[in-house]
Amino acid sequence: MDETNLTDNQRRVLEYIQSHVADLGRAPTLREIADAMGFARHSSAQDYVTALVRKGVLERVPHRGLRLSHRSRTPAAVMLPLVGRVAAGSPILATENIEGEFGIDASLFRPRPDYFLRVVGLSMRDAGILDGDLAAIHRTQTADDGRIVVARIDDEVTLKTLERKRGRIRLLPSNPDFAPIEVDPECESFAIEGLYVGMIRRT
Repeated sequence: MDETNLTDNQRRVLEYIQSHVADLGRAPTLREIADAMGFARHSSAQDYVTALVRKGVLERVPHRGLRLSHRSRTPAAVMLPLVGRVAAGSPILATENIEGEFGIDASLFRPRPDYFLRVVGLSMRDAGILDGDLAAIHRTQTADDGRIVVARIDDEVTLKTLERKRGRIRLLPSNPDFAPIEVDPECESFAIEGLYVGMIRRT
């Protein structure tokens, strides 16, 4: 899609949507578009959205609303899948685990994350990771000792600090109210699924 085919007002609406995605990680509602653009009626916002979808710069996603097409995303607006509670035994990025997509500035994290994992609980509180935070995860099967990782033990997935000692593996919480998890690779299935590279806290 050549964006030069857009009218001035269509471009203004698209730029607002791009900015909203980059800042908040989601597309704006029709009400938000109408209010931001000064439209008297929400139907005007709907008309512009319909035109942008027809011209290929927006996409409608069932049950998730609007999404910027790959051609219309700003360089900073990298969309990554947001993973909710991980079903026992299922891959992290299985369809049933994906809550939606979240936009980030690609320069915020190193290495670049592949997905966000919604944190549940306070076991990593003293590392500054709280319940409800979005942990940015770089997909990898290896990690250095002392790094915070997403680890799978049998069918359970957890976010903890990795420690290896004398052939055994410990997953350490950052909260004294929680006990370390002792892993015996000879008795349990263990795998590193990703490396924690930062987080976003949505207020």
